[in-house]
Amino acid sequence: MENSRRAPRAKENNEFVFGIRAVIEAIKAAKDIESIYVQRGLSGELMLELKALLKDVDAPIHNVPVEKLNRMTQKNHQGVIAVISSITFQKIEDIIPAVYEKGETPLILILDGITDVRNMGAIARTAACAGVHAIVVPTKNSAQINADAIKTSAGALFTIPVCRHPNLHKTALFLQDCGLQIVACTEKTNDLIYAPDYTVPTAIVMGAEDEGISNEIMRMANHLAKIPMIGEISSLNVSVSAGVILYEAIRQRQL
Repeated sequence: MENSRRAPRAKENNEFVFGIRAVIEAIKAAKDIESIYVQRGLSGELMLELKALLKDVDAPIHNVPVEKLNRMTQKNHQGVIAVISSITFQKIEDIIPAVYEKGETPLILILDGITDVRNMGAIARTAACAGVHAIVVPTKNSAQINADAIKTSAGALFTIPVCRHPNLHKTALFLQDCGLQIVACTEKTNDLIYAPDYTVPTAIVMGAEDEGISNEIMRMANHLAKIPMIGEISSLNVSVSAGVILYEAIRQRQL
């Protein structure tokens, strides 16, 4: 799978906030920020104020040459551009208690290093159809929730909660503390996806096609499970794989 690390383009319909003071005010207003691009070598009193605020911003910060900023906008960006997210990110710490309070069994999807926006959109669409309570993504090394992702999701990204956290390992540990089992979907096991009991509270982890799930999460997972491959092609697209394992969980829960 291709890792998309290029700067967002205006045609993706992301809302840009540019200019040091404007970005400072966006942060203070608690806007959901997808990412921030800062020109290398910027200094000055306002930049000191911005840098202090950036320490607490839950979004990727990219230090880039001015040429990249000029490609993103022709307006006077003053060396700083913030990309405002198309959705409002939520907190998994709020969602899990609410699911239990409703008398439901949590089903969470963790996406570890899924950087392709169309895969993100396709997975979100399937997750919404399968009744997943929330999608968890890392702050860094994750696909942007932009117009392409939203279109591919058929609008599902506006309805399913998306939670962004700087450390997926800590998030997975939190979920275990909340009574969820962690099921890592990986080919690095002999156990098939049919083995785990998905009728209990569950978080399913999907990894990027090129690198897979991080070793940290693999080591702490309660179950490793692989999708059986019979034909000559040895792997599925990650969005298809997510659908296969999610619907095994739904099948078990509806028996």
